[in-house]
Amino acid sequence: QVQLVESGGGLVQAGGSLRLSCAASGRTVSIDCMGWFRQAPGREREFVAQISRSGDSAYYRASVKGRFAISRDNAKNTVYLQMNSLKPEDTAVYYCAATTYDCTRGFDYWGQGTQVTVSS
Repeated sequence: QVQLVESGGGLVQAGGSLRLSCAASGRTVSIDCMGWFRQAPGREREFVAQISRSGDSAYYRASVKGRFAISRDNAKNTVYLQMNSLKPEDTAVYYCAATTYDCTRGFDYWGQGTQVTVSS
């Protein structure tokens, strides 16, 4: 099993930045693809970004491309999401996800989420 714990959420003004972290524990040697999702009130959970095991390949939803950057430190079993130029519509609970498969499949493990609130 793999456990994921997010941190770094908070309240920020529009145009500001936050960096989310997600620390993995347990069978971390089995982790391949990692990603971030978000869920705003009254909306379904949506994909934000994902990154391959090596870190060489990353993919983003269109609305965050150029503003968000996903990265990982495999030695620390941690994935990050640097969020710049934040907008009120980025307000959501952000969830970390991981899988033992590559990024072409869905995610098996999920964190509890961290709240990000962007004020206008």
